[in-house]
Amino acid sequence: MKQKLKAALLVGAVLGLCVQTPVLAAQAKKAEQTTSKKSIKKAPVAAKSSLPAAKSAGKSGKTVASRPGKALAGNAAKAPTRKVAAAGKPSAKAVRQVMMDVDGDPRRLALYSASALVVDQSNGQALVEKQPDAVVPIASISKLMTAMVVLDAKLDLQEVIAIGDEDVDGLKGTRSRLPVGTTMTRETAMLLALMSSENRAAHALGRHYPGGMPAFVQAMNRKAQSLGMFHSRFEEPTGLSSNNVSTAHDLARMVAAAARYPEIRQYSTTAEAKVELNGRIRDFGNTNALVRSDNWEIGVSKTGYISEAGRCLVMQARVADRPVVIVLLDSVGKMTRVGDANRIKRWMESASLASVERRKV
Repeated sequence: MKQKLKAALLVGAVLGLCVQTPVLAAQAKKAEQTTSKKSIKKAPVAAKSSLPAAKSAGKSGKTVASRPGKALAGNAAKAPTRKVAAAGKPSAKAVRQVMMDVDGDPRRLALYSASALVVDQSNGQALVEKQPDAVVPIASISKLMTAMVVLDAKLDLQEVIAIGDEDVDGLKGTRSRLPVGTTMTRETAMLLALMSSENRAAHALGRHYPGGMPAFVQAMNRKAQSLGMFHSRFEEPTGLSSNNVSTAHDLARMVAAAARYPEIRQYSTTAEAKVELNGRIRDFGNTNALVRSDNWEIGVSKTGYISEAGRCLVMQARVADRPVVIVLLDSVGKMTRVGDANRIKRWMESASLASVERRKV
């Protein structure tokens, strides 16, 4: 009897197990399906969470990814076209933003001159400053002071003066196209000194000053003091001496003063001239290539170079409808001073355009 009872219990257990197995399998399958549905529902949420990051990338200037949400949701074939267009031509909004950045922070303007200064003459505001108070040699920028001293003395510009042995450069050994014995009017000497930076012409102007060279140098330093150039000193009229020193701030005052002399404005911005010397016609050109550019409106110009001073350039000009004085000292490389001047011009024009755009908005 006991054996029959055990057999019955064993058969019942087996039958119960067979019934439970399909139920457990069904429950497992249902759980798997539920998990799958949950993961599918979470997918859009994950996509939305990536949109803020894409938008912030667009604000930083990467306009290619400015609208990633729409690009993913829209026609995928159009995405490459949008990228090429964004990379090839920035939007007007992006251009305006760049201009506003430049207008707001002039320190972003990369200049390669050791000292630089840009002054708005209409209000005296310094637009750009880079070591403007460093006392440095100024080379032939000195010739602007030479011309002012000659004109202040009201000497006869048509008086004939001669190049003498004393005018030959024994300091730097520079060359000149004016041989000893060459005669010219004082006006021609001033033209060649300002336009072509002729050292012998400038020296002759000082030597033919009433009282000679000592009196002329004293007059240069007195003029500097009267203009408020308290960190400047002149030793001779050419700038060949490294003891002719000044600062960008002082030179801005000197350039502004020089711009009030019609002769200096005319001679320093003459692009080229034919001059008769000793019965021969000679061609002379301006040492500043920018005076020949149609893109510049220059009132006063002077370049300078000696090894101690580097490449220098000062100008009074009209840029973006504003009268400005530009001073660039100790530029490395022959074209750096010109490059810096052009960078300043583009920066001012861009800033002016950005200001107009803001007023329109």
